Amino acid sequence: MTDTPVDQMSFEQAMAELEKVLGQLERGDVALDESIALYERGAALKARCETKLKEAEEKVAAITLDGEGTPTGTKPAEGL
Repeated sequence: MTDTPVDQMSFEQAMAELEKVLGQLERGDVALDESIALYERGAALKARCETKLKEAEEKVAAITLDGEGTPTGTKPAEGL
C-alpha cells in the first residue's frame, strides 16, 4: 500500500492499488486483522475510482457539439 491518501489519488493510482489489494485478499496469505484492513482500504479505493469515473463522465457529457461534430462549449445542450 502507498502512503498517498486515497482522496488524493488519481484514478490510475487508485485502480493499481485496488488490484494489489484484491490480489492479496484472493491469495488469502494475510492474517485476519490485515485482511480486514485490506478490505477497508479496498472499499475506499473502489469508492475513489467510482468518484473519478463519475467526474470524467460529467466532463464528457458537458461537451456540446455543433452540426458538424465540432465541440462548441462545455454545457449540455437544451433537451439532451
